[in-house]
Amino acid sequence: MNATTAMEGHRLIDLSVPVDPGYWEPEPVRLEVVDHRRGGDLLGKSLVYVEGTTRLSRALAWVKHKVGLGVDHRDFPGGKGLSLMRYTLTTHTGTHMDAPYHYGDLNNQGARARTICEVPLEWCFCDGVVLKLRPLSGTEGPVSKQEVIAALDAIGYRLKPLDIVLLDTGGDTHIGESRYFAQFRGVTREATEWIVQQGVRVIGVDSFGFDAPFARMLRSYMKSRDPGDLWPAHLYGREREYCQLERLTNLDKIGRPHGFKVACFPVKLARADAAWCRVVAIT
Repeated sequence: MNATTAMEGHRLIDLSVPVDPGYWEPEPVRLEVVDHRRGGDLLGKSLVYVEGTTRLSRALAWVKHKVGLGVDHRDFPGGKGLSLMRYTLTTHTGTHMDAPYHYGDLNNQGARARTICEVPLEWCFCDGVVLKLRPLSGTEGPVSKQEVIAALDAIGYRLKPLDIVLLDTGGDTHIGESRYFAQFRGVTREATEWIVQQGVRVIGVDSFGFDAPFARMLRSYMKSRDPGDLWPAHLYGREREYCQLERLTNLDKIGRPHGFKVACFPVKLARADAAWCRVVAIT
């Protein structure tokens, strides 16, 4: 898949991973393919509901369809109608945006937290900045506040409100493999809090999760019994709302640390905690 496309003097860099049933996932993606032949039959079957305005007329239309007096794939050119595919997946499969509701049902004012449809569109098309926080060996702890500040100093950039901050940790190295879900850095609560305090509302990371790997957090909690060890960066979103972009890729292909736009509009899933995004950098 080509990650970069040129368009009228702009370069578009695809920062999204595909939703692929062939990829290893903790909750597997299921795909049902209705091919063009079956699709033609399915389209023809809709005549039953078009003509069937009453129970009797619908029953008659159904009988006509079953005995071959309706429309099926044979009536389409080449014996093929239109295809259809049914995917079964979670709102957190593939590249997606987490809404504040994902972190908790209530915000710090005690009101219901924003769902994905309530995320302001103004947050989803803004100036981007990439912070290089590699290399990844699988042993480093989550990205710290000090690392974020040092990475900004290294590129001579100061965050401003509504910047979209993209963290290049090398977490996309093993996309499609089981180790993709266990070998990544994650981000500390302190780093998250500091970025959000600069007026940032969307932070993206190129790994499966935004916090440290699940097993690491759970083992830490089993030793300490401190709830602060459990998904601390996510749960900071209960105190001050922000959105996470998880499972990004190709951050190294943007080619510059800032001076580009990011578009990350989520699919409009009613009342959802998250939604899939086609995230694109525009240089």
